[in-house]
Amino acid sequence: MSGPARPADASELDALDAQLDRRFRVIETRVPAPASVGAGAPGEFVLRHPASAEELIVEEAFDRDERLPYWADLWPSAVALSAHVVPLAEGYHVRRPGAKALELGCGVGLVTTVLALAGFDVLATDYYDDALNFARLNAGRNAGAAIGTRNVDWRDFPTDLGRFDLIVASDVLYERPYASLVAHAIHRSLKAKGVAIVADPGRVAADAFVAECRARGLNVDWGDRVPFEDGQIRQSITLYEITRPHD
Repeated sequence: MSGPARPADASELDALDAQLDRRFRVIETRVPAPASVGAGAPGEFVLRHPASAEELIVEEAFDRDERLPYWADLWPSAVALSAHVVPLAEGYHVRRPGAKALELGCGVGLVTTVLALAGFDVLATDYYDDALNFARLNAGRNAGAAIGTRNVDWRDFPTDLGRFDLIVASDVLYERPYASLVAHAIHRSLKAKGVAIVADPGRVAADAFVAECRARGLNVDWGDRVPFEDGQIRQSITLYEITRPHD
């Protein structure tokens, strides 16, 4: 569960880093740190993550529930969201001391790291415990923050997470069932005057997700559309902004 923000413990991070190095072939990816996080921010983040998601595929896990280790990659949507999330949060007046943020499907924790550095009390969630460990490591190393983490299965979404000022998710609509599952998670967890920001590069469930949100009484607006290019990867990433209607 999320709790009061506190500085990361260097010895705990060292132990976690060593543990992950023993279990994975780890590489580092450098990502520019957005200037919008404030004074004292580093020029770039150094994110540690597994070298190959394909190396982590477990056939038994896939046969059981089609689980694939997408968390291990640093997706373009996460990079795009990390660069825009703080200004968008400020536009909805949810960036303030003690504001609570929830990331759905945190992966290796880039967006969580940005939010922690910007002063949010962050709860990072994912279906994989290893994703949560990398998110803790990356937020600790790059933002100096001890984040909250929790293993969450959207198919059995917990009832005790509470409500959040800001909810974020990047590239989580790649399977059709996720349209209703992610919409339910947002509806369940968003505060009355909060905002959810979902970054999507045009996945199969995007249109259905908008419909599912609206069916639950949520407002959905199209925010920025962010072009992304990296080598042969070219995407146009939409940042959906989801709010509750105000009386």
